[in-house]
Amino acid sequence: MGKPLLNFLKVFLPFSLILFVIQSIVISNFVEVTLYYSTVANYMFHILVTLFIYIILLYINLNFSDKTGFTFMGLGLLKMFAAVMFLLPALLDDEVSNFAQVIAFFVPYFIFLIFETIFAVKLINQNK
Repeated sequence: MGKPLLNFLKVFLPFSLILFVIQSIVISNFVEVTLYYSTVANYMFHILVTLFIYIILLYINLNFSDKTGFTFMGLGLLKMFAAVMFLLPALLDDEVSNFAQVIAFFVPYFIFLIFETIFAVKLINQNK
């Protein structure tokens, strides 16, 4: 579990940092509305959830390799539920722009989801 996780982190951490810097620049220079969550809070959510999902996928792949795909789909569903719960206070707040907050959250959400999917597929294909 150590080497695949290390390989994942070698790509994931720079990827996350680059995305964070790009979004921070865009939000600070082009977004004029107040957001409920900062870019740091959004990225902490995405980074922690993605790490959690990949670590669980590595564990499942190591012990039950035929269940890795199902686990990925189930964790994706849980991630969506967690995202809705995370965004709920922002969506219920009348003082912030809901549209801007949703865009600021879900653009990186889907980018991180694509990243997770690529690494999950690599993990699943190792077993063949």
